[in-house]
Amino acid sequence: MENSDEINQQVLDKEVECSIEKALDIIGGKWSFLVMKELFDEKKRFGELKKALQGVSSKALTDTLRHLEKNEIIIRTVFPTVPVTVEYTLTEKGKDFHKILKEMKLWGAKWT
Repeated sequence: MENSDEINQQVLDKEVECSIEKALDIIGGKWSFLVMKELFDEKKRFGELKKALQGVSSKALTDTLRHLEKNEIIIRTVFPTVPVTVEYTLTEKGKDFHKILKEMKLWGAKWT
């Protein structure tokens, strides 16, 4: 029979797993991390992001931006120009991810 400390740890582990899974669902896939990395420095337009993220297709970038906007990680601002100008910036929720991304960068530098 398991003691209460083991049961409490299992519950905590399950809650952490759920939190990590939820966070990954909010952030999305590979391109999301790279888009966020680009937006930590400054707001950018679609073309600037596409140029910075070599290898991303227009469709993948559009899908990623829509996902991040839907999850309130970025803000899409449309300016009524001809042609229309659209800028993307991080929300506070998106900016809050900066520390995590920096740690991922350090881990990647150490282990790759």
